[in-house]
Amino acid sequence: MASLRKRIATSLLVVLLSPVSGWADNHTIRLTDDRGETLRLSAPATRPAAISTFGADIALALDVVPVAVTDYGLQGVPEYLASQLSGVRGLGPRHQPNLEVLSSVQPDLVFAIRRYTEKDGDQIEAIAPLLALDLITLQDSLRAVDLAGQALGKPGKAAELNARFLERVPSLAERNKHNSTKTVALLTSGSETPFIYYNHFLPTALLERLGFDNVGGEPPNPDSGIPLGYRVSLEALLELNPDIIFLLPTSRQRAFTMNPIWPYLKAVRTDQVYEVSQYWKEGAGPIARARILDDIQRLLLTSEPE
Repeated sequence: MASLRKRIATSLLVVLLSPVSGWADNHTIRLTDDRGETLRLSAPATRPAAISTFGADIALALDVVPVAVTDYGLQGVPEYLASQLSGVRGLGPRHQPNLEVLSSVQPDLVFAIRRYTEKDGDQIEAIAPLLALDLITLQDSLRAVDLAGQALGKPGKAAELNARFLERVPSLAERNKHNSTKTVALLTSGSETPFIYYNHFLPTALLERLGFDNVGGEPPNPDSGIPLGYRVSLEALLELNPDIIFLLPTSRQRAFTMNPIWPYLKAVRTDQVYEVSQYWKEGAGPIARARILDDIQRLLLTSEPE
């Protein structure tokens, strides 16, 4: 019975998430990306390149090794994928990929973050079909995994990844429902003023679904997804005074933690400031978002409900 329910949930997930795309009448794969552009593949891609961590993440999750990947500049390829990307060509930072290297590896598909590749879209499409994705919200992640599954010829496995993830979220929320609601903040930046994320950003959206209250608040433009958050002064952060603070990685020392106000924050005083890994920054891939849930469970949900 449980197996039947899972098959039904998986089938429904494919129907709900799939755009007007998939196999066309002439047996090509037709996909509509987040630009609204339609791309056609004569066969499932076997040599994808990734101008995004997501592209590498989803390819590996579907047992396909990408031919080239971008990185985070000085911070390199995300550690959680590095061992599986040994020998894979590097394209440089995602906001400025090396198109000469991209061309040389002859990909048959390019996964990309839309906002980072708009200026180079025509040049990339001259090399290979481009699947440009938003990769900001939870819904973006679900849709992107679905699209990638179709592009790589593995729609069933992609649907299973989404279904398994969606089953886990309410299970963790159930563990937390007996606890009092705690406030959280997700911060980044190496400057004197931190950047705080809105509720729609995937990690903060997951925290909200698990019963935490993100003090970053609602985005002003939920339809566009941009901006992801805003600069917040330490004085304003002290007023919000979150119970828990997560810090994204940065290549520079976090100057805002040197501010005299920082030690007075509740999260600092109670030792609930947690440094998290790069996959929190670009968490749309199935491996990354599962690890985000692992971190939340380990750090915040270790005690069993009474």
